[in-house]
Amino acid sequence: MAVGLATFAAFGLSACSGPFPQSTLDPVSGFSNDLADLYSTIFWWAVFVFVVVEALLVYAVIRYRARPGQEGEPRHVHGHTALEIAWTLAPAVILVFIAVPTIQTIFKVDGTPDEGALEIEVIGHQWWWEFKYPEYGIVTANELHVPVGRPVAFTMTSADVIHSFWLPRLGGKRDVIQGRTTRLALTPDSVGEYMGQCAEYCGSSHANMRARAFVETQADFEAWVERQLTNPPPIDSLDGLVQRGAQVFTSIREPANHSCIVCHRIEGLSYGAIGPNLTHVGSRTTIAGGILPNTADGLRRWLRDPPGEKPGEMLGRSMPKIDLTEEEIDALVAYLQSLR
Repeated sequence: MAVGLATFAAFGLSACSGPFPQSTLDPVSGFSNDLADLYSTIFWWAVFVFVVVEALLVYAVIRYRARPGQEGEPRHVHGHTALEIAWTLAPAVILVFIAVPTIQTIFKVDGTPDEGALEIEVIGHQWWWEFKYPEYGIVTANELHVPVGRPVAFTMTSADVIHSFWLPRLGGKRDVIQGRTTRLALTPDSVGEYMGQCAEYCGSSHANMRARAFVETQADFEAWVERQLTNPPPIDSLDGLVQRGAQVFTSIREPANHSCIVCHRIEGLSYGAIGPNLTHVGSRTTIAGGILPNTADGLRRWLRDPPGEKPGEMLGRSMPKIDLTEEEIDALVAYLQSLR
């Protein structure tokens, strides 16, 4: 009894919590609306079935309960054709009412993009997301930008293990598999910032593999594209702490994977391909796969001890702890924040 009451109370309290940044019940695209409508349809059919079954159960318990003075077993009934037909046909009819909208929704969200869709290539890494915009030649990480009202076509694959790309308020999740291509098509209909998450266990920091989608007006999206297409200034045009940070970034250390330029790409400066592209990292709201704010303090925490912030070091594929002095960290922070 106590366990049942506690469970009921937990469900009740959960209804009072909020906000819901990853709720599938607050859709902001045609795709997610279709899924929410299907969920609602199935939910209310389930409620109907539950009420009918429980009502019959309660009726049977009360109607056929043992009464004072009653001896022996009650009369048994073997075979009732009408009842047997009824309890066979009723579930079949309900299944039809569930199957029809389910099949319709499956075909509606099959991943076929609408005409004029913005193409975005998604590559899953342990544990971060890479986004490429072939139309513009833009490569970024963990945060994607799309214009409101324009169809978006995601083409997805993995660089290592199986991941699952999921932006709950925008669309259903899709598995991201090495050596295979999966697709997701949707049209966002509301401006805002929407959270995403890897939804397939992919290692120690699976829970730290997050994403953000910024749905913007066409003007704001075009301004973002223009900024992304601007290369950072060369090192010799920088000065002070920012220039010192660029020098630290391009310095060669031992072992090689302790050198920033070996793993990261900054247009016109370095061409690493293992870690996220940092050409405009200063314009992002988060770092480290979305787990830390992109602030001076957040950057310092990350640079001091990456494995401590994001467990699950993968040899050659994740950022190791680098022996940086506080002066070098401050310089790197200044440089990375300048990359807007």
